Amino acid sequence: MFTGIVEEVGTVVSMELYGADAKMVIEAPVVGAEPPIGSSIAVSGVCLTVTAGAGRGRFAVDLMPETLRRSTLGALSVGEAVNLERALLATGRLDGHIVQGHVDGVGRIASRNPGERWDEVWIELPEALSRYVVEKGSIAVAGVSLTVSGLAPGRFAVSLIPTTLAHTTLGQLTVGDPVNLEVDVLAKYTERLLAEMAR
Repeated sequence: MFTGIVEEVGTVVSMELYGADAKMVIEAPVVGAEPPIGSSIAVSGVCLTVTAGAGRGRFAVDLMPETLRRSTLGALSVGEAVNLERALLATGRLDGHIVQGHVDGVGRIASRNPGERWDEVWIELPEALSRYVVEKGSIAVAGVSLTVSGLAPGRFAVSLIPTTLAHTTLGQLTVGDPVNLEVDVLAKYTERLLAEMAR
């Protein structure tokens, strides 16, 4: 489990495609210092398993066909930045919200409206996810826990504070860029339970 609080922005140093799957190596001095084999790291919102420590603050992960289909990771190139977060310790604080690292869909940056010190960003999302997004609710965008600040048909808004702009990849995104989205898991469970009760 994760919280959507990005620890570090890493860099893709290699991407090897093997047909339907791939292997990626990421450089990250903090998160990649000594990650145990088998540990979980959220990479731009996708929960991945460390398969090798490549040394020099680097770690390797495997990307399965499902991951490549459902997220933006398959389109990454060497040199691109990714948001990183290690799994939450049971003794840690839940500073963001409950994030599983299971991407529900890919959205696109629709617009950016810069403020004096912050940006309002509108993101288009797949229609099937719209029902899970509520104003003042939580959503993970590229692995970053954010509060929904506005809603419109087929899109939602978030406000990015200076820290988010400076310390995540969200500050670099432009209109049209894809982003991984994970809606609030509690909303999905609630929907399923209510549907079962209505039978």
